Amino acid sequence: MREVDQSYQYCQRVARTRAKNFYYSFLLLSAQQRKAMCAIYAFMRKADDLSDEPGATRAALEDWRSQLEAALAGRFSGHPVWPAFHHTVRRFGIPHQYLREMIDGVVSDLDPRRFETFAELYHYCYQVASVVGLTAIHIFGFDTPSALPLAEKCGVAFQLTNILRDIREDSERGRVYLPREDLLRFGVTEEDLRVGHRTAAFHEMMRFEASRARAYYQDAAPLLDLVHPRSRSSLQALITIYSRLLERIEQADFDVFTRRVRLSAFEKSWILVRALVM
Repeated sequence: MREVDQSYQYCQRVARTRAKNFYYSFLLLSAQQRKAMCAIYAFMRKADDLSDEPGATRAALEDWRSQLEAALAGRFSGHPVWPAFHHTVRRFGIPHQYLREMIDGVVSDLDPRRFETFAELYHYCYQVASVVGLTAIHIFGFDTPSALPLAEKCGVAFQLTNILRDIREDSERGRVYLPREDLLRFGVTEEDLRVGHRTAAFHEMMRFEASRARAYYQDAAPLLDLVHPRSRSSLQALITIYSRLLERIEQADFDVFTRRVRLSAFEKSWILVRALVM
């Protein structure tokens, strides 16, 4: 067990230093749940880094996929994440397909991102965010299958929020996540996004996209009552942090170009306190 304990310690360090929003919600979980969430996060963080770092290659991600398959079978490479990851997946009965789809999502980011329709974007959101939510509720605990589609919608809401917040950074990387059908509908160009033109058309489009994200938060709201009571404060905190980010984007009049919209550590700590009390 020493190898597993050391692996969990590594994953907790990664989550504490890299999970700017997620880690706060982890603090409201039991010790074993918190360790499990850190293990899943560390696995995902490494995959994201392999797709975002300079010189990212498909070969590196396919090697990570191979290591994933080995870890699911109980065979660990030299990377410190795998013993804790394997222990978490087995302890909480996490379906392996979710983990494979996470890899599929980040692999797709190696190519310049363009989506013609929202249906295409939804599929991407499912791969990189909904499967995270579906994995998380296995750690949170749930008793009815109706929790699954709600966790999927919750992940979509989070990812749409991220997309609106990160328009500038993504454009600089050659990634445009907003569907082309929406850009055409509102008369916004990719150049507008790249250089930060906050035109009237841009504002109208952003209001539409924010409203769409808000609808997914509302649709996912019943999930809180379906996860086990011990985990509800953590999920409540996470939903509040991300929905508050969306509110902050709106309050900034959709200025996502001059600075990165974020919540302060104090705000996130206060959200934790309120979630715990509620």
